[in-house]
Amino acid sequence: MFFSSFLCAVTLLLVWLIQWNHKWRNPRCDNGELPPGSMGLPLIGETLEFMAPTSSIDMHPFIKIRMQRYGLVFKTSLFGLQVVVSTDPELNYFSFYPKTFIELFGLEDINDLNDAMSRYLKSIIIKVLGPENLKEKLLYNMDEEIRKRLCLWSANESIIDLKDSISTLFFDVIAKSLISYDPSTTTIDLMRYLKVFISSVFSFPLNIPGTAYHRSLQASYQLFCLTIICFSTLFLMLGRKIVMNLLKTLLLERMSSPRKERKDCLDLLVDELGKENSMFTEKSALNLIFVLLIASFVSTSRTISLATKFLSENPKILKDLTVSFRSHELNIYILVRLNLELDHYLDEHEADLRNRDEPDSQITWEEYKSMSFTQQVIKEAGRLANIVPANFRKTTKDFAINGYIIPKDWIVMIYPPATHLNPQIHEDPLTFNPSRWKVMNETCNYSLNKIPMGEIITCVVRIQRTGKPESNRGLVFGGGMRYCVGAEFSKLEMAIFLHYFVTKCRWKDVKGGNIVRSPGFEFPDGYHIEVMPKNVGVL
Repeated sequence: MFFSSFLCAVTLLLVWLIQWNHKWRNPRCDNGELPPGSMGLPLIGETLEFMAPTSSIDMHPFIKIRMQRYGLVFKTSLFGLQVVVSTDPELNYFSFYPKTFIELFGLEDINDLNDAMSRYLKSIIIKVLGPENLKEKLLYNMDEEIRKRLCLWSANESIIDLKDSISTLFFDVIAKSLISYDPSTTTIDLMRYLKVFISSVFSFPLNIPGTAYHRSLQASYQLFCLTIICFSTLFLMLGRKIVMNLLKTLLLERMSSPRKERKDCLDLLVDELGKENSMFTEKSALNLIFVLLIASFVSTSRTISLATKFLSENPKILKDLTVSFRSHELNIYILVRLNLELDHYLDEHEADLRNRDEPDSQITWEEYKSMSFTQQVIKEAGRLANIVPANFRKTTKDFAINGYIIPKDWIVMIYPPATHLNPQIHEDPLTFNPSRWKVMNETCNYSLNKIPMGEIITCVVRIQRTGKPESNRGLVFGGGMRYCVGAEFSKLEMAIFLHYFVTKCRWKDVKGGNIVRSPGFEFPDGYHIEVMPKNVGVL
């Protein structure tokens, strides 16, 4: 009797599991047809395939295979959510992050703020990290800190892990700007705990046998990955909790004795918290600071590390970049590309440098704004790095795209590498070629009379083929209404570092430098270089 009851219960359970599995794998849409695709295993979905490591800088195999099979838009399941993956730019303006990531980064209340409050938050960030404050205050601090750190590296001929060293450098710069944090005058090692958090976010079993994409489907590997993810999540939450407690201590100290002169982002937040009927909360302030600290140095350190690696592998581009720093940048770069004589122009610019009151004075805002080729190098490194490999957004209503219906409350995953690495948009997309970012109107404004008509025609043909100028053919710093409000700060930081690193230092690769995506970009064994002072006059 007991055996019969047990067998009946098992049978019913199996029937329920089969029906549940069928329903999971075949979701329905009442108003139309869902995009094609596959949903993977219940709950797990296809997350492990999406996270499987690959050593190529190309689009992840998970995406490429499904693009070939299903087209530009397809459905899947990631992180326990029903997801439509889009490589179509028409979907780029539906914005959201999945609940899992919202809770993880502490954005749950920020995401629900009304438009007025969102504009206020953006205005705070712009006041601190926008062009005006960059020009008046932050440029000097940034220039001083970067020169000091590079001088230390080169004087000692240090062997450094470039990504970690740049992370620490950029963190010191942004932390000073946001919360006036100075690691030399405090016992609170904020960077240490942020690294715990970040390493947990990017944690995945990279250096184990069988991590190739086709072997990631093995059951034992999946179980191992799930175990690693569980432990990583625990460390991640612990790291975030410690950092938030440290930030709360700083905020409470500032609130108890506010400064008369507002110098950083924390001062602005304290002012807002002190207003009557303020919609801003202490939790919102802490979450905002936390997100800005994370976002401001993780992406830039990886982008600059990859740029350095590509410059090491492309001596001609490195020489062009060095020449551009010693000359009127865009004009000289054009002349280099056209193989014209440089001596006259170099002599003229070096005379300008000699006429300076202080030859070793910091970079001026005008000089920074003239670094056209430098910005091209940064954009190109960002295009290939794809630091943020996916943006998650939520539909607020059913809508049609490419003949399919995406239901309300489904997650849409925007995949920027599909734009950055698309051969129909970028010629030889896996090649490091900063000159692809030359914009026709910049070229014409500076030296139209010196450029052959063929160069101009080439630019026109590219715009006709793509339907837009080259400067808009990427999402390196976001796009549209979601353009990164800290983009100017990040670009200034990277440009100043590249300027001094290329002109004042030379380096050689020591070990590491291998690239892995899982799906984010990482150097699993580091990128170690030896930094040495540069001889005067050497390009």
